[in-house]
Amino acid sequence: MPQKENIEKMFDAVAPTYDSLNHIMSLGVDRKWRRKAVREIAVPGVKKVLDVACGTGDSSIAIAKALPEGGTVTGIDISDGMMALVAEKAAKAGVEISLRKEDGEATSFEDGSFDCVTCSFGIRNFEHKEKGLAEFHRVLKDGGKVVILELSVPRNRVVRWLYDIYFLHILPWIGGTVSGVKSAYRYLPASVHNFPAPEKFREMLSQAGFSEVREKAFSLGLCRMFTGVKQAPSRE
Repeated sequence: MPQKENIEKMFDAVAPTYDSLNHIMSLGVDRKWRRKAVREIAVPGVKKVLDVACGTGDSSIAIAKALPEGGTVTGIDISDGMMALVAEKAAKAGVEISLRKEDGEATSFEDGSFDCVTCSFGIRNFEHKEKGLAEFHRVLKDGGKVVILELSVPRNRVVRWLYDIYFLHILPWIGGTVSGVKSAYRYLPASVHNFPAPEKFREMLSQAGFSEVREKAFSLGLCRMFTGVKQAPSRE
C-alpha cells in the first residue's frame, strides 16, 4: 500500500478504535514494549524528543512523563484523525505534547534540533524507509540517539506458525469487525511480513549514518527495538 495518501486515509479511518484494538490484540504487551523504549529515551542529557508517526500519542505521553523538568516532546504524524486524540489523552495524563502534521521522510525541522528521535510501530509504513532514517539522522544533534520500535516476524518455527495463524487470519477478522475497516487489518500483517529482516534494517541504519547500531528482540521476537547514535563529525 504505502503511498502517503493511502496510509493517511487508512489511519484516519481506524483512529476511533485504534487504541482499544491495539491493546486487545497485543494482549497489552505493547505497553511493556513502549516502557522498554522509554528507558532508552529518557536518559540524562535528553531534553528534546521527536516522536515520529506518533499516532494517538501513547509513546509521546509515556516519554513526556519520564523526561526531567523542562523536557519537551514533539509528536508528528500524517494522520489528523490519529493526532486529534493526542491532546485529549495528554491533558488527562497531565503532560504537554507539541503536535505538528509532518511527513517523517521530509520534516520542516532544522538540522540538529533534537536530542533523541523515536518512532514506535510506524517506520514500516514509510514509503521510503531509507529517506526517513536519513531525516531522523539530520534532525538529531551530534551524539543524539535514535530509538525505533517495530513489530517483527518471530524466527522460531513453532512461534512463527502460531503467529501466522493469529496475524493472517484471526487479527484481520477481529480488527475488521470492530473497526469496520477490513483493509486496514489485512494491511497490518502484510506490512510486518514485508518489513526488512533485522540484519537488513541494522544495515539501513548504518547506511543512514548511525553508529553503535544495536537491536533487541522482545516477546519471542514479536517486537524489536533498534537503536543508533549520531556521531559528531571527525575533526581530523
